[in-house]
Amino acid sequence: MLIDTHAHIYWESYDNDREEMLKRAIDSGIKYIICPGTDIETSIKAIELAEKYDFVYAGVGFHPHDAVKAGEKELEKIEELSYHPKVVAIGEIGLDFHYNFSPREKQIEVFKKQIQIAKRRNLPVIIHNRESHKEIFEVLESEIDDRWTGFGKLADGKLPPPRGVFHAFSGNVKDAWRAINLGFYISISGVITFKNAGNLIDVVREIQPEHLLVETDSPFLTPHPFRGKRNEPMYVKFVAEKIAQIQGLTVEDIERTTTFNVYRLFRIGSKPEPKIAYKIRNSLCLNITLRCNADCVFCDRKGEAIVKGYFLKIDHEPTAEEFIKEIGDPKQYDEIVFVGYGEPTIRLDVVKEVARYVKEHGGKTRLDTDGHGNIINKRNIVPELVGLIDVVSISLNSIDPTEYGRLMNIDGEKFHPAMIEFAKECKKYGIETIMTIVGIDGIDVERHRKFVEEEIGVKFRYRPLF
Repeated sequence: MLIDTHAHIYWESYDNDREEMLKRAIDSGIKYIICPGTDIETSIKAIELAEKYDFVYAGVGFHPHDAVKAGEKELEKIEELSYHPKVVAIGEIGLDFHYNFSPREKQIEVFKKQIQIAKRRNLPVIIHNRESHKEIFEVLESEIDDRWTGFGKLADGKLPPPRGVFHAFSGNVKDAWRAINLGFYISISGVITFKNAGNLIDVVREIQPEHLLVETDSPFLTPHPFRGKRNEPMYVKFVAEKIAQIQGLTVEDIERTTTFNVYRLFRIGSKPEPKIAYKIRNSLCLNITLRCNADCVFCDRKGEAIVKGYFLKIDHEPTAEEFIKEIGDPKQYDEIVFVGYGEPTIRLDVVKEVARYVKEHGGKTRLDTDGHGNIINKRNIVPELVGLIDVVSISLNSIDPTEYGRLMNIDGEKFHPAMIEFAKECKKYGIETIMTIVGIDGIDVERHRKFVEEEIGVKFRYRPLF
């Protein structure tokens, strides 16, 4: 099920077939539609549609084009409308310096005042940004404070509170991370399917789906192959398909992840139940433990522990029998992965027992580890993995012990050489070995690739930061 997070379904071009258009959306698998207003009149229309249809929710606000119409009384009306139970955001608001239908100073003034409404109401914002990156970020950074915690006040560990979304994102990768680090999602529209998508392809390639939403911006920005025709919510599937293609994921992975993101930001839908086994692409991942000897700066283990829309904060450590029951026939998957949000080798006996079952039944196995298993278990565990684990993926993180220790909040001088030795042992015993780094600012990817491939002699993998 997909959620179209931005569709102006009150638009007059739907007046003759709105019912049919919405039925097509639901029949195609759309679960919810968020309909943002652009002034008082359209905000009221959005609410009326939300009242009429269970699957429609509304946003209220003044679009930057209409900022000249937003006096004190009008803004008071927006705040009044925001109390409706089906209003989930203040928006569409922001800045547009391409057309300048409203003076820039007025746009900034109205944008700030509507952010203040959102803060008073503890609602997220839906941001329109066109050719105004510098000013948008200046306003947001000046307005963010402890009062702006996002709808629902989720405690997210190392992730910032959810504060809103940049709709129909048009910036570059650097802009996207700047927004994410302020607590904003990046919403991808049909532009991603255009031949001239430009920077947006790079954004989708580098930004994990945990930070993305999907939208149509109906009736505008119609995706290929319907470009040039009126857009409608059912076409959001083409956006999800293109994201999945770029990221090497399945459409189901994008659906599930963006659906959770909508819950997290707008509180629409429900939080998933914790999973001990979860499928990504065609790999079955086993959530072995939440315990870990490290505390990586980029890991949300102590926060929500969400991966691709799966909630991994398990309330107990599953037995081998529980995992085996979840697996069933391992040949139905490309691989069984020992992973989760903790360090699997902390439960080495369970890993070995389950791996033995998988291998006996014709399956393939992979162990995702920080490479500290020998220290954790106080012996060389690699010989015990032979015949049970086909691939070992080790988090290299950094070739510098000091930086390694800082990134993982451990004693780098002790654990870094142990990790390197673990990798060498895996290679020595004929286990396919991959060493990975996460795309953190300042990391020299090619230097790390050279170290892994030439000095260790194993495979290298770079993965974008979560």
